[in-house]
Amino acid sequence: MRSYLDFEKPVAELEAKLEELRALGDRDGAVAISEDVTRLEAKAAAALAELYAGLTPWQKTQVARHPQRPHFVDYCAGLIEEFQPLAGDRVFGEDEAVVGGFGRFRGRPVCVIGQEKGANTEARIRHNFGMAKPEGYRKAVRLMGLAGRFGLPVLTFVDTAGAYPGIEAEERGQAEAIARSTEACLGLPTPNVTVVIGEGGSGGAIALATANTVLMLEHSIYSVISPEGAASILWRDAGRAQDAATAMKITAQDLLRLGVIDAIVPEPTGGAHRDGQAAIRATGDAIAGALEPLASLDADTLRDKRAQKFLEIGRSL
Repeated sequence: MRSYLDFEKPVAELEAKLEELRALGDRDGAVAISEDVTRLEAKAAAALAELYAGLTPWQKTQVARHPQRPHFVDYCAGLIEEFQPLAGDRVFGEDEAVVGGFGRFRGRPVCVIGQEKGANTEARIRHNFGMAKPEGYRKAVRLMGLAGRFGLPVLTFVDTAGAYPGIEAEERGQAEAIARSTEACLGLPTPNVTVVIGEGGSGGAIALATANTVLMLEHSIYSVISPEGAASILWRDAGRAQDAATAMKITAQDLLRLGVIDAIVPEPTGGAHRDGQAAIRATGDAIAGALEPLASLDADTLRDKRAQKFLEIGRSL
Protein backbone atom coordinates (compact mmCIF):
# COMPACT_ATOMS: atom_id res chain seq x y z
CA MET A 1 0.00 0.00 0.00
CA ARG A 2 1.41 3.38 -1.02
CA SER A 3 2.26 5.83 1.74
CA TYR A 4 1.63 9.51 0.96
CA LEU A 5 3.44 12.50 2.43
CA ASP A 6 1.43 15.45 3.76
CA PHE A 7 2.13 17.66 0.75
CA GLU A 8 1.05 14.86 -1.62
CA LYS A 9 -2.58 15.03 -0.45
CA PRO A 10 -3.97 16.41 -3.77
CA VAL A 11 -2.32 13.55 -5.66
CA ALA A 12 -3.51 11.03 -3.07
CA GLU A 13 -7.11 12.15 -3.56
CA LEU A 14 -6.86 11.84 -7.34
CA GLU A 15 -5.27 8.40 -7.16
CA ALA A 16 -7.89 7.24 -4.64
CA LYS A 17 -10.63 8.22 -7.08
CA LEU A 18 -8.69 6.46 -9.83
CA GLU A 19 -8.58 3.22 -7.83
CA GLU A 20 -12.31 3.46 -7.17
CA LEU A 21 -13.01 3.83 -10.89
CA ARG A 22 -10.76 0.89 -11.74
CA ALA A 23 -12.47 -1.29 -9.14
CA LEU A 24 -15.87 -0.27 -10.49
CA GLY A 25 -14.78 -1.08 -14.04
CA ASP A 26 -13.45 -4.48 -13.01
CA ARG A 27 -16.65 -5.31 -11.18
CA ASP A 28 -19.19 -4.10 -13.70
CA GLY A 29 -17.15 -4.44 -16.86
CA ALA A 30 -18.27 -0.99 -17.88
CA VAL A 31 -16.55 0.09 -21.10
CA ALA A 32 -17.56 3.74 -20.66
CA ILE A 33 -15.52 3.96 -17.48
CA SER A 34 -12.26 3.34 -19.37
CA GLU A 35 -12.35 6.86 -20.79
CA ASP A 36 -12.80 8.34 -17.32
CA VAL A 37 -9.91 6.21 -16.06
CA THR A 38 -7.62 7.41 -18.85
CA ARG A 39 -8.55 11.03 -18.24
CA LEU A 40 -8.03 10.74 -14.48
CA GLU A 41 -4.70 8.93 -14.97
CA ALA A 42 -3.45 11.82 -17.09
CA LYS A 43 -4.67 14.35 -14.52
CA ALA A 44 -3.00 12.52 -11.62
CA ALA A 45 0.28 12.16 -13.55
CA ALA A 46 0.27 15.86 -14.43
CA ALA A 47 -0.44 16.85 -10.82
CA LEU A 48 2.37 14.63 -9.58
CA ALA A 49 4.86 16.01 -12.12
CA GLU A 50 3.93 19.59 -11.29
CA LEU A 51 4.21 18.95 -7.56
CA TYR A 52 7.66 17.33 -7.76
CA ALA A 53 8.99 19.96 -10.14
CA GLY A 54 8.75 22.60 -7.41
CA LEU A 55 9.56 20.82 -4.15
CA THR A 56 10.88 22.97 -1.31
CA PRO A 57 14.00 21.85 0.63
CA TRP A 58 11.78 20.68 3.50
CA GLN A 59 9.60 18.66 1.15
CA LYS A 60 12.73 17.09 -0.35
CA THR A 61 13.78 16.19 3.19
CA GLN A 62 10.49 14.35 3.65
CA VAL A 63 10.95 12.52 0.33
CA ALA A 64 14.52 11.55 1.28
CA ARG A 65 13.12 9.99 4.47
CA HIS A 66 10.17 8.26 2.80
CA PRO A 67 9.73 4.80 4.37
CA GLN A 68 9.14 3.15 0.97
CA ARG A 69 12.24 4.64 -0.64
CA PRO A 70 14.71 1.96 -1.85
CA HIS A 71 17.37 1.18 0.74
CA PHE A 72 20.95 -0.01 0.39
CA VAL A 73 19.98 -3.70 0.36
CA ASP A 74 17.72 -2.96 -2.63
CA TYR A 75 20.52 -1.23 -4.54
CA CYS A 76 22.90 -4.03 -3.66
CA ALA A 77 20.46 -6.69 -4.88
CA GLY A 78 19.76 -4.77 -8.08
CA LEU A 79 23.31 -3.74 -9.01
CA ILE A 80 25.75 -6.21 -7.43
CA GLU A 81 26.10 -9.78 -8.62
CA GLU A 82 27.61 -12.56 -6.51
CA PHE A 83 27.55 -10.32 -3.43
CA GLN A 84 29.42 -11.82 -0.48
CA PRO A 85 28.86 -9.87 2.76
CA LEU A 86 31.55 -9.71 5.44
CA ALA A 87 30.77 -9.08 9.11
CA GLY A 88 32.61 -7.71 12.12
CA ASP A 89 35.34 -5.17 12.75
CA ARG A 90 37.83 -7.61 14.35
CA VAL A 91 37.87 -5.34 17.40
CA PHE A 92 34.47 -5.36 19.11
CA GLY A 93 31.73 -6.97 17.05
CA GLU A 94 29.23 -6.70 14.24
CA ASP A 95 27.21 -3.56 13.44
CA GLU A 96 24.34 -4.17 11.03
CA ALA A 97 23.81 -0.45 10.42
CA VAL A 98 26.71 -0.79 7.96
CA VAL A 99 26.48 -3.62 5.43
CA GLY A 100 29.48 -4.39 3.27
CA GLY A 101 31.23 -7.01 1.22
CA PHE A 102 32.45 -7.89 -2.25
CA GLY A 103 30.74 -8.67 -5.53
CA ARG A 104 30.60 -7.74 -9.20
CA PHE A 105 29.21 -4.51 -10.61
CA ARG A 106 28.45 -5.03 -14.29
CA GLY A 107 31.11 -7.71 -14.45
CA ARG A 108 33.75 -5.74 -12.54
CA PRO A 109 34.82 -6.94 -9.06
CA VAL A 110 34.15 -4.25 -6.45
CA CYS A 111 33.93 -3.61 -2.73
CA VAL A 112 30.47 -2.37 -1.70
CA ILE A 113 29.62 -0.64 1.59
CA GLY A 114 26.32 0.95 2.56
CA GLN A 115 24.23 2.18 5.44
CA GLU A 116 20.98 0.27 5.84
CA LYS A 117 18.00 1.78 7.66
CA GLY A 118 15.65 -1.20 7.39
CA ALA A 119 12.28 -1.41 5.64
CA ASN A 120 10.07 -2.57 8.55
CA THR A 121 10.05 -2.30 12.32
CA GLU A 122 12.07 -5.46 12.93
CA ALA A 123 14.68 -4.53 10.32
CA ARG A 124 14.93 -0.93 11.55
CA ILE A 125 15.70 -2.11 15.06
CA ARG A 126 18.22 -4.67 13.80
CA HIS A 127 19.99 -2.07 11.63
CA ASN A 128 19.63 0.67 14.28
CA PHE A 129 17.86 2.91 11.73
CA GLY A 130 21.10 3.18 9.74
CA MET A 131 22.94 4.94 12.58
CA ALA A 132 26.31 3.21 12.87
CA LYS A 133 28.33 2.67 16.02
CA PRO A 134 32.17 2.64 16.01
CA GLU A 135 32.31 -1.01 15.01
CA GLY A 136 30.35 -0.17 11.86
CA TYR A 137 32.93 2.38 10.72
CA ARG A 138 35.80 0.08 11.73
CA LYS A 139 34.24 -2.66 9.60
CA ALA A 140 34.17 -0.19 6.70
CA VAL A 141 37.88 0.56 7.28
CA ARG A 142 38.63 -3.17 7.24
CA LEU A 143 36.78 -3.64 3.96
CA MET A 144 38.45 -0.63 2.34
CA GLY A 145 41.82 -2.03 3.39
CA LEU A 146 41.03 -5.31 1.66
CA ALA A 147 39.81 -3.47 -1.44
CA GLY A 148 43.04 -1.48 -1.61
CA ARG A 149 45.13 -4.62 -1.18
CA PHE A 150 43.39 -6.39 -4.08
CA GLY A 151 43.02 -3.32 -6.30
CA LEU A 152 39.23 -3.16 -6.24
CA PRO A 153 37.11 0.00 -6.68
CA VAL A 154 34.96 0.91 -3.68
CA LEU A 155 31.28 1.85 -4.02
CA THR A 156 29.58 3.38 -0.99
CA PHE A 157 25.88 4.11 -0.49
CA VAL A 158 25.00 6.74 2.10
CA ASP A 159 21.66 6.78 3.89
CA THR A 160 21.81 7.82 7.53
CA ALA A 161 20.49 10.52 9.82
CA GLY A 162 23.96 10.48 11.42
CA ALA A 163 26.28 8.33 13.49
CA TYR A 164 24.69 6.80 16.59
CA PRO A 165 25.01 9.30 19.48
CA GLY A 166 24.51 6.85 22.37
CA ILE A 167 26.75 6.55 25.43
CA GLU A 168 28.10 3.12 24.44
CA ALA A 169 29.15 4.47 21.03
CA GLU A 170 31.03 7.34 22.66
CA GLU A 171 32.66 4.94 25.11
CA ARG A 172 33.97 2.85 22.22
CA GLY A 173 35.43 5.84 20.37
CA GLN A 174 32.80 7.06 17.91
CA ALA A 175 34.68 10.20 16.83
CA GLU A 176 37.94 8.31 16.34
CA ALA A 177 36.22 5.59 14.30
CA ILE A 178 34.60 8.18 12.01
CA ALA A 179 37.95 9.93 11.55
CA ARG A 180 39.68 6.63 10.72
CA SER A 181 37.01 5.78 8.17
CA THR A 182 37.35 9.21 6.54
CA GLU A 183 41.12 8.75 6.49
CA ALA A 184 40.72 5.31 4.89
CA CYS A 185 38.54 6.82 2.14
CA LEU A 186 41.13 9.52 1.46
CA GLY A 187 43.99 7.03 1.38
CA LEU A 188 42.42 4.46 -0.94
CA PRO A 189 44.75 3.53 -3.84
CA THR A 190 41.71 2.57 -5.94
CA PRO A 191 38.75 4.60 -7.28
CA ASN A 192 35.85 5.21 -4.94
CA VAL A 193 32.39 6.48 -5.81
CA THR A 194 29.69 7.49 -3.32
CA VAL A 195 25.95 7.78 -3.86
CA VAL A 196 23.73 9.58 -1.35
CA ILE A 197 20.50 7.61 -1.78
CA GLY A 198 18.46 9.17 1.02
CA GLU A 199 19.83 11.14 3.95
CA GLY A 200 23.49 12.11 4.20
CA GLY A 201 23.79 13.11 7.82
CA SER A 202 26.89 14.76 9.27
CA GLY A 203 30.07 12.80 10.05
CA GLY A 204 28.07 9.59 9.88
CA ALA A 205 27.83 10.20 6.13
CA ILE A 206 31.21 11.76 5.39
CA ALA A 207 32.94 8.72 6.92
CA LEU A 208 31.88 6.79 3.81
CA ALA A 209 31.47 9.66 1.37
CA THR A 210 35.02 11.06 1.03
CA ALA A 211 35.24 9.79 -2.52
CA ASN A 212 36.67 10.66 -5.93
CA THR A 213 33.11 11.15 -7.18
CA VAL A 214 30.09 12.00 -5.03
CA LEU A 215 26.64 11.48 -6.55
CA MET A 216 23.25 12.34 -5.07
CA LEU A 217 19.80 11.16 -5.99
CA GLU A 218 17.60 14.02 -7.13
CA HIS A 219 15.50 14.17 -3.96
CA SER A 220 18.12 13.17 -1.39
CA ILE A 221 19.68 15.51 1.18
CA TYR A 222 23.21 15.97 2.54
CA SER A 223 23.99 18.17 5.54
CA VAL A 224 26.13 18.69 8.63
CA ILE A 225 23.06 18.41 10.89
CA SER A 226 19.39 17.62 10.49
CA PRO A 227 17.02 20.55 9.86
CA GLU A 228 15.34 19.83 13.20
CA GLY A 229 18.68 19.86 15.01
CA ALA A 230 19.77 23.09 13.35
CA ALA A 231 16.45 24.77 14.21
CA SER A 232 16.79 23.69 17.85
CA ILE A 233 20.26 25.23 18.06
CA LEU A 234 19.65 28.41 16.06
CA TRP A 235 16.13 29.33 17.21
CA ARG A 236 15.54 26.92 20.11
CA ASP A 237 12.52 25.73 18.17
CA ALA A 238 12.54 22.44 16.24
CA GLY A 239 9.30 23.56 14.62
CA ARG A 240 11.32 25.88 12.40
CA ALA A 241 12.93 22.93 10.62
CA GLN A 242 11.52 24.17 7.30
CA ASP A 243 13.42 27.45 7.68
CA ALA A 244 16.59 25.56 8.59
CA ALA A 245 16.28 23.23 5.60
CA THR A 246 16.11 26.22 3.27
CA ALA A 247 18.96 28.11 4.93
CA MET A 248 21.38 25.15 5.06
CA LYS A 249 21.33 24.39 1.30
CA ILE A 250 20.92 20.65 1.80
CA THR A 251 19.39 19.62 -1.53
CA ALA A 252 21.25 17.96 -4.38
CA GLN A 253 20.60 20.97 -6.61
CA ASP A 254 22.12 23.41 -4.07
CA LEU A 255 25.13 21.19 -3.39
CA LEU A 256 25.87 20.67 -7.09
CA ARG A 257 25.87 24.43 -7.58
CA LEU A 258 28.20 24.86 -4.60
CA GLY A 259 30.59 22.19 -5.88
CA VAL A 260 30.12 19.82 -2.93
CA ILE A 261 28.89 16.98 -5.14
CA ASP A 262 29.72 16.01 -8.71
CA ALA A 263 26.41 14.96 -10.28
CA ILE A 264 22.71 14.38 -9.64
CA VAL A 265 21.03 11.06 -10.42
CA PRO A 266 17.50 11.70 -11.73
CA GLU A 267 14.62 9.99 -9.94
CA PRO A 268 11.33 8.80 -11.44
CA THR A 269 8.49 11.33 -11.32
CA GLY A 270 7.17 11.24 -7.77
CA GLY A 271 10.45 10.11 -6.23
CA ALA A 272 12.43 6.89 -6.02
CA HIS A 273 9.74 5.29 -3.85
CA ARG A 274 7.33 5.39 -6.81
CA ASP A 275 9.53 3.23 -9.03
CA GLY A 276 12.43 1.74 -7.13
CA GLN A 277 13.73 -0.34 -10.03
CA ALA A 278 13.98 2.70 -12.31
CA ALA A 279 15.87 4.60 -9.60
CA ILE A 280 18.25 1.69 -9.11
CA ARG A 281 18.93 1.40 -12.86
CA ALA A 282 19.62 5.13 -13.13
CA THR A 283 21.98 4.91 -10.16
CA GLY A 284 23.83 2.01 -11.78
CA ASP A 285 24.29 3.99 -14.99
CA ALA A 286 25.60 6.98 -13.01
CA ILE A 287 28.08 4.83 -11.10
CA ALA A 288 29.32 3.22 -14.32
CA GLY A 289 29.80 6.66 -15.85
CA ALA A 290 31.70 7.87 -12.78
CA LEU A 291 34.02 4.85 -12.67
CA GLU A 292 34.97 5.04 -16.34
CA PRO A 293 37.34 8.08 -16.19
CA LEU A 294 38.84 6.90 -12.88
CA ALA A 295 39.81 3.43 -14.07
CA SER A 296 42.94 4.58 -15.90
CA LEU A 297 44.37 6.69 -13.03
CA ASP A 298 47.20 5.41 -10.83
CA ALA A 299 47.04 5.29 -7.02
CA ASP A 300 48.91 8.55 -6.41
CA THR A 301 46.77 10.47 -8.88
CA LEU A 302 43.57 9.10 -7.36
CA ARG A 303 44.66 10.14 -3.87
CA ASP A 304 45.77 13.60 -5.01
CA LYS A 305 42.56 14.28 -6.93
CA ARG A 306 40.47 13.10 -3.99
CA ALA A 307 42.32 15.29 -1.51
CA GLN A 308 42.21 18.33 -3.78
CA LYS A 309 38.49 17.85 -4.33
CA PHE A 310 37.73 18.19 -0.63
CA LEU A 311 40.31 20.90 0.05
CA GLU A 312 38.77 22.94 -2.74
CA ILE A 313 35.35 22.80 -1.09
CA GLY A 314 36.74 24.58 1.95
CA ARG A 315 38.57 27.15 -0.15
CA SER A 316 35.71 28.04 -2.45
CA LEU A 317 32.67 28.18 -0.17
